[in-house]
Amino acid sequence: MALLNTGDTTGCPIFATASSSLRWGTRILTWIVPPACVLTACTIKGVNPSRTTLLLAALSFASVGIAQSPAPYDPLKTFAPLTLPDPVNSYRSSNGAPGPLYWQNRADYELHATIDTASKTLNGTEVITYTNHSPDVLTSLWLNLEQNIYRQDSRGAAFAEEARPAHDSTTGYSLESVEVQTEPRRAVIKTHAVVSDTRLQIQLPEDQALSPGGKLLVVIHYHYTIPAAFGDRTSWGPVKQGEIYDIAQWYPRMCVYDDLHGWDTQPYVSNEFYLEYGHFDYFVTVPANMIVAGSGELVNANEVLSKQELSRLAEARKSDKTVIIRSAEDVTAAVATKPSGTKTWHFAMDNTRDVSFSASAAFLWDAARMNIPASVEQPAHEALAQSVYPIESAGVADWARSTQYLKDSVEHFSARWYPYPYPNAINVAGASDGMEYPGILFDGTDEKGKDLFAETAHEIGHTWFPMILGFNERRNAWMDEGFNTYIDIFESDEFNHGEFSPKRDPEYAPGGGNPADEIAKVIADPEAPVILTRADAIHEKYRHPVTYFKSAFGLNLLREDILGPERFDFAFRKFIRDWAFKHPSPSDFFRAMESEGGEDLSYFWRGWYFNNWQLDLAITDAQYVDGDPAKGLHVTVANRGQLVLPATLRVELQGGEHVDVNVPAETWMLNVTHTFTVNTTARVKAVTLDPEHHIPDSDRSNNTRTLQ
Repeated sequence: MALLNTGDTTGCPIFATASSSLRWGTRILTWIVPPACVLTACTIKGVNPSRTTLLLAALSFASVGIAQSPAPYDPLKTFAPLTLPDPVNSYRSSNGAPGPLYWQNRADYELHATIDTASKTLNGTEVITYTNHSPDVLTSLWLNLEQNIYRQDSRGAAFAEEARPAHDSTTGYSLESVEVQTEPRRAVIKTHAVVSDTRLQIQLPEDQALSPGGKLLVVIHYHYTIPAAFGDRTSWGPVKQGEIYDIAQWYPRMCVYDDLHGWDTQPYVSNEFYLEYGHFDYFVTVPANMIVAGSGELVNANEVLSKQELSRLAEARKSDKTVIIRSAEDVTAAVATKPSGTKTWHFAMDNTRDVSFSASAAFLWDAARMNIPASVEQPAHEALAQSVYPIESAGVADWARSTQYLKDSVEHFSARWYPYPYPNAINVAGASDGMEYPGILFDGTDEKGKDLFAETAHEIGHTWFPMILGFNERRNAWMDEGFNTYIDIFESDEFNHGEFSPKRDPEYAPGGGNPADEIAKVIADPEAPVILTRADAIHEKYRHPVTYFKSAFGLNLLREDILGPERFDFAFRKFIRDWAFKHPSPSDFFRAMESEGGEDLSYFWRGWYFNNWQLDLAITDAQYVDGDPAKGLHVTVANRGQLVLPATLRVELQGGEHVDVNVPAETWMLNVTHTFTVNTTARVKAVTLDPEHHIPDSDRSNNTRTLQ
């Protein structure tokens, strides 16, 4: 239904639907006037005033109820040409791959952090080497200051659907100094720094702007109060034998400057991150009885670990079974004495967009070898799965299985999609629950059994999306959450011969039923946002149903019903390889799957991602040819929804056998109904559309017809 500009000043809206009653140009429309409007001054642009008067006079405005039926299926609407949001150019090719002139900037970090456990403060220093690979001259630099979301006056506090108590806040980052230096001479540039909520802009002098190919050093000294459990993605919290510090968003991080938006500076109000890749060297100083689990490789293990821990760690690197590195007895001994002094843990990580860490004296620690298959980029190799958790989380049904969940997930994801690129994968039980960072996960201390498995598989799955494929989570959370939820389906089926299969949890078919039938209810909700809604604009009520479930089920439809496994897997793997450690957009994904999948999928993108169109296929008739079962069967199928998907029409024979007929998407390119002739010679018991509930049909009452 379209709202027309009436040209009046009364605010009287007049709606038009494609029907009969008044001819306007070459289209036949029905004009519907809301009863509450005063229409005497209303005129319709382009319509003869006398005809308008006659039309209005024919209507009764007292208390008219206008029944509205769903619009009939319109093939031209579904199969219209589709213009994707991002254009094809020399940076992004028509086949969905990076173009010949694709570029992205680089940010390398040296970080130093000290945790004061008494004041719950992190004191930090960072040196960022920022390289401009773009063709543009940059007159400013933008950084993320995500700790500022915890300020009482932050945009995030105003954005929250529920008001945050005043005591659940901090003062955010305190920037002691911000300095920009030339590279390599390290001459200080006079700049102007402006803090805007969760962003920092460093304005450069015109004569010292950053030219293409140039580098600058950004040196920042800062501190902040570590949030308690209210911090959610980063926090500290008490456990039986001490405290756990899950540290993330712990340093000012470069915003991305890209070919799509220039500086992408969306404020941090809820959704996650969009960051540049680079090399990280970072140093964490903590009380001497603590251990630190961090992203990347521990560089100075000989300085911070005991001989016994080093020996056990070496054993774990050769073992497919979990090896205890730090036992309950070791933890009890460590927390029994007051620590004297501090230790500094040094980590390094390459080709990553971020690093995080967790520190505690209360951590038990175990590990096992992960076997990573070969790829074009590297030979088969080994990495280390690790888990750290407090004593209350230990147990055969609890965190004692975490490392095996982690190992199995990484090995299966690596074999099926793309080899795991990092030396370690670490699962942390702490105050922050259900959060992922490169090579490290934060999960809850009370997770166990199927829940812990599902959370571990999901969070480590984020290594592929968005750590390897650097999606813009702040704009397109459906890409990392939905894609990751999709690959979790396979891991649920594969772990320990399907111990936790099928995947049914808050991310995917939360009701525990058939996913197609459950997602049909989401699509039917008139308030549900479309997948391509800006991530922050999706209410929490719909975050999992749309961003996770609908996005994941879209990939399932692509693989199982539209392209088939062979074409989907080939195209999806190529998309991952092409964009590894780069920044693909939704348009790149759509083009990649079309190009390598070999199909024009615009009808699917439009119906599933750009809209919440519903699917309703119906069998309207089934009769034997000339009334003779030996001559076959005519089955008439109608499309009553705007969404189009391939389907299966199953003809069940009286003898118990069945014949399946493919109903391709092209059936509905010109037609609203179509009659299939099924070459059967036996009597038919029934005909059914989508007998195995693969697709989200909104009305299954019209999917089956029984024959006498």
